[in-house]
Amino acid sequence: MTSSAPDPAPLPAFTPAVSPEDVRRVACVGAGVIGGGWVAHFLARGYDVTAWDPAPGAEAKLRRLVDAAWPALTSLGLAAGASRDRLTVTPTLGLAVADAQFVQESAPEKLDLKRDLLARLDAATPPGTVIASSTSGYPMTDMQTTAVDPARLVVGHPFNPPYLIPLVEVVGGEHTAGAATAWAARFYEVAGKSVITMDREVPGFIANRLQEALWREALHMVAHGEATVKDIDASITDGPGLRWAVMGPMLTFALAGGEGGMAHMLDHFGPSLKAPWTRLEAPELDRELYDAVVAGCDEAADGRTIAELVAERDQGVIDVLRATGRLGDGK
Repeated sequence: MTSSAPDPAPLPAFTPAVSPEDVRRVACVGAGVIGGGWVAHFLARGYDVTAWDPAPGAEAKLRRLVDAAWPALTSLGLAAGASRDRLTVTPTLGLAVADAQFVQESAPEKLDLKRDLLARLDAATPPGTVIASSTSGYPMTDMQTTAVDPARLVVGHPFNPPYLIPLVEVVGGEHTAGAATAWAARFYEVAGKSVITMDREVPGFIANRLQEALWREALHMVAHGEATVKDIDASITDGPGLRWAVMGPMLTFALAGGEGGMAHMLDHFGPSLKAPWTRLEAPELDRELYDAVVAGCDEAADGRTIAELVAERDQGVIDVLRATGRLGDGK
């Protein structure tokens, strides 16, 4: 007698309440640096935005963040109807999502907190509304475990500041409906984002895994006295970062192979993969390294305040986007 493999579990169903193009009301839950950046972005794209954050003084901080971002967003070009007056900060989570057509969660990166909050959002948000998490590393499979309707929960991972950096990485969990993932990806595109839809989950997604490798090596060099914070930053901003802004690391390396492209590059530089050029294990973040990194950043800031550095960064990003023709056509 032969046995057959069990039938695969049916894919969860999801029926959206509206099309991505018809969304007018967005809720942002969590209004810190990332959540507040999302608020600024959605306002600049002409949406009505409701926001909720339980932290003391959250509304004042959020409105300051939006005000600080608005000059950069104005320089980029506001969508028709865009206004800071379209922001409503609510006293409860339920009020924030009561009539939301899309929800962006941006709570602190703590797994238990994310699980609980996503379950609460699922219970309070109208049926057919996609709920996306800004998590920077957790797979949605690990976060959707207590939600009654996990089919509509997706990862929508932005980059700081969300109102300027175009990229969003979208990926569902094991219990996310494919239709919900596709809906979220299309919504972000309509909202002016550059979207990567991942076929499978991986902790940290794509860009953060690459960033983390660079970050770990930078910490090792500081810890061993091999480079200062200023040296490390200059090595990227005045070096490969200029190329990465145009083509990214893979095509950049392909060009290093000349007319032979990536094949010649691998033939020529492949052996260096065995050279001790990187230490991917994270260093111990002891007090000495902690103090050295903080002091190094203070030195690199050279007296500029955080607000001044934010304005400098924002204008720099705008200049790069303009120079590379990637501002987009607006909503």
